[in-house]
Amino acid sequence: MQMISQVARTLVLTLPLLACDPGQVADKVVRRTAESVVFPVVNIDMPADPARLATNCILDAASPDELQLLARDVAVEAGTATKATIRTIALRPAAQSCFAANGVPPVR
Repeated sequence: MQMISQVARTLVLTLPLLACDPGQVADKVVRRTAESVVFPVVNIDMPADPARLATNCILDAASPDELQLLARDVAVEAGTATKATIRTIALRPAAQSCFAANGVPPVR
């Protein structure tokens, strides 16, 4: 009986994923991976809560290619090029507007 319960639970948890568009799932994975790279860099200069908001603004302002580029640095410390990419994105008007709307101090 316990085995049936586990199988049922697994099906309930995986069925929604089967209904998802594979492209959307891949995009979400790339974004989450990029987030794990961007947040620690942003968190150096600001506390965690504003850093999370700033990270979301940066990711929203990034192109799909930039998200892929950032995601490649997962599990390693961000280097100079990655930090420069994050800063470039953070200085865009879209990111700056998002910072202002969320009470995040602007990047200078």
